[in-house]
Order: sequence, then C-alpha cells, then structure tokens
Amino acid sequence: MSEIRIRKRHRLREKEIKALDEEIRSRLGVEAFRPGEPVDRGESTDYDVLFIGNQVQGIVYKGMAFLTVRGLLKNPASKAFVTVDMGAVPFVTKGADVMGPGIVDADPAIQPGDLVWVRDVKNGRPLMIGEALISGEQMKTKSPGKAIKSIHFVADKLWKVDEDS
Repeated sequence: MSEIRIRKRHRLREKEIKALDEEIRSRLGVEAFRPGEPVDRGESTDYDVLFIGNQVQGIVYKGMAFLTVRGLLKNPASKAFVTVDMGAVPFVTKGADVMGPGIVDADPAIQPGDLVWVRDVKNGRPLMIGEALISGEQMKTKSPGKAIKSIHFVADKLWKVDEDS
C-alpha cells in the first residue's frame, strides 16, 4: 500500500473541470480532460490530487493545477519543460531537486514559482514535476545551485497510488 492518504474525494462539476482544463492548457499547452470524463478531486497531505478516469493524473499544488508524471505520459506537453542531461536522471528519479549544471534546455517562459516538468535529454520522457526556483532563461545558463524543487517524481508515493488500485 502506498504512503499517501487521500481524504475527502469528491466528483467535480462540469464548470470546475472546465476551469481546471483551461488552467492546465495555458500552463502546459495540452488538453488534460476529455469531454464527459469524470474528474474527482481529493485532498492529500502535500497537495490536492485530480483523478481523471479513476487514475491520478493531476495535482493542485499551492493553488496551481498541473499534470502528474502519469498525466504527462498520457498527454505530452509542449510548455513548462526543463530538459536535464542523462547524468542527472538517477538523482531526479529518486526525488532530488534539480541543480543548474544538469540542465541542458528549458522553456524560456518559466518564471520562479511556476510548476514545471522535467524530462531527460535522450528520450524526452517526463521524470518529475517541480517548482521553478529560477527563470527558464537562468536555467539555460547552467548557473550553480538549485533550480527546481522536487514535488512529485516517477516511482514516488503518488506514482504508486495507481499501482495499488
């Protein structure tokens, strides 16, 4: 059983789904919800989770809606990305924050505080989502120090929620 506890799960209304969809579309450039698909929202300790078709595919973190790694695998996004070199991958997939020198590319529109998704340079597959600590332009300069705070990554407790069901 996973360590994440989800409480107060409830079905969202069409209007709420539309608002979340527009937010995710503007943030990621991708449509996350299919028309008529049931969407539930549940509270967990760190953030709210969004169940799309009974699978956790989105989160609401500090009031911002975003897709989980699983959600990004299903709906490849074109915005808010950060690309890391293969040397950073083992650390990122264990939940480490992303350091500046490991970054090879980033969406220039990223601002500090934005939610971003991290992919590897070789396959372009999502590895984690996190909160940007510096701008996308700064990330491209490979400046030393932390660039992204890890929120959710492949094989973490949120990822395992769907493996248990």
